[in-house]
Amino acid sequence: MIELKGLYKAFDGKEVLTDISSSFENGKTNLIIGQSGSGKTVLMKCIVGLLTPERGELLYDGRDFLRMGKAEKKALRREMGMIFQSAALFDSMTVLENVMFPLDMFSGETLRDRTRRARFCLDRVNLTDAGDKYPGEISGGMQKRVAIARAIALNPQYLFCDEPNSGLDPKTSLVIDALIQDITREYNMTTLINTHDMNSVMGIGEKIIFIYKGHKEWEGTKEDIFTSTNSQLNDFIFASDLFKKVKEVEIRNIEG
Repeated sequence: MIELKGLYKAFDGKEVLTDISSSFENGKTNLIIGQSGSGKTVLMKCIVGLLTPERGELLYDGRDFLRMGKAEKKALRREMGMIFQSAALFDSMTVLENVMFPLDMFSGETLRDRTRRARFCLDRVNLTDAGDKYPGEISGGMQKRVAIARAIALNPQYLFCDEPNSGLDPKTSLVIDALIQDITREYNMTTLINTHDMNSVMGIGEKIIFIYKGHKEWEGTKEDIFTSTNSQLNDFIFASDLFKKVKEVEIRNIEG
């Protein structure tokens, strides 16, 4: 579990995050949503340690990340997996070598064991036969699956995903969402997803926080969205006619 308690972050004296408190549970897909400029990306960067909040607490299973020394933070980061907006693969490495990269960096296992682990992770994302290919030889959706395989190579306790469906078609996005959710449950990870994708929100939003102008405006589940009276959330989620119709249908089902 990751817990945020009263996080504040400012740049040049201007607060961009104000009193953010929430918790993200193991084995669930936790989503951060919000408009561009709302502060959700800054929040994600604070949680993974790329930015340091001015005050507050950031607890990883009871361990306060903000009060750790360098050695403790380094050890905790080995428990984290990252999936970036662009797959961020190394073009000069094969798919297998990309997945092995964190193992080569941080694992003390033999080459044989590291290779076996990397192949297992590729098999887990249904890319068993792609190990010898280079990133430029596979599709964008396959690249994201390679990124997921790399992210879970070290058996992380915490998985962070920054716009994992960026640049993907709707069908492939559904595949990526389902894969992230399945792996989250299988390994009982605390997964945190920063997304604009409303299909992801409605599909895998087991815990959602909505950031608006630097503060937590709303939190709940995808089911709670349909009965929310928060005008800011409704304006964001149901901006399109399609989602407005979806909400109308859901409300009728609830009332009927």
